[in-house]
Amino acid sequence: MATGPQLDPQSLVARIIAELQANPEAQQLLLRALLTNEFLGMPARLDAIEKDIAELKIDVAQLKEDVAELKTDVAYLRGSDLENRFFRQISGRLYQRLRLRRGRVMLSPIQGLMIEFGDLLADAEDDGIISEEQYNRILNTDSVIRAHDRDNGTAVWVVVEASYTVGETDVTRAKASADYLKLVVHEDVMPVVAGQSIDPRDLARAEAAGVRYVEVR
Repeated sequence: MATGPQLDPQSLVARIIAELQANPEAQQLLLRALLTNEFLGMPARLDAIEKDIAELKIDVAQLKEDVAELKTDVAYLRGSDLENRFFRQISGRLYQRLRLRRGRVMLSPIQGLMIEFGDLLADAEDDGIISEEQYNRILNTDSVIRAHDRDNGTAVWVVVEASYTVGETDVTRAKASADYLKLVVHEDVMPVVAGQSIDPRDLARAEAAGVRYVEVR
């Protein structure tokens, strides 16, 4: 059987491509002849992979949100644990460091608000001595104690902000609570921050504002 002249590979491929471009329906037939079922199913698998990646991104975003909430919860628990340990186990250190005696807790996370102290603040607000905002700031203080100076016996009030790591916000709150409370009691009021650690810059801010720092371990 006679055969015509053979085309070189490049010409053959070029001719096949031209025929396929002229006949789009033949492209699928050629793909089925040349490719395995695994390759033919690749587009569908790629779509599934893209869907899985999109769902994974959503899961990662949710995980980041959950981790952020967990960090917030841990920080809160640390702060609460510190407050409880401070007022249950280490309150004596406060009296030693500040040279106080005959102390009476007027407000604390454990004992709550003493009735007479609450009445004192409410009367001061009713009389216009402090504003509602100042009233709330005092009530949101971690602890308020009325004691006496060990050296001269004078009465002194102590307002305490306790945090796992004392920061600028704690210093500001303690200072504000002390200033507002002094308007009510007309006695010496000492602002104090208590914690396991404090940044040197925040310690300097505390000292400049007249706020004492008590280390809790």
